[in-house]
Amino acid sequence: MKYEGQAFEVGRLLSTPGVAAKFKPEDIAKCHARHIVGDWGDICEHDRGVNAHALEHGERLMSVYEIDEDSLWVITEADRSVTTYLLPEEY
Repeated sequence: MKYEGQAFEVGRLLSTPGVAAKFKPEDIAKCHARHIVGDWGDICEHDRGVNAHALEHGERLMSVYEIDEDSLWVITEADRSVTTYLLPEEY
């Protein structure tokens, strides 16, 4: 199911134990809202281009959000079946 303004399907939502321990649910929800509309957060220009290509060609998408000096990574798989929230060290 896609919502208005949503750029792609996200599939099942998964979060690692590290994310659940480090971030408040409302912070994760804000990042989710940004990710689904194509606001990739704190990634470099090259990675923004990779995501633009991925949107067109059905490849993996990645966002990075800085929250209180910590990074939250969001990865949506190429088949759009799963979106995972994880810490960089959990990759």
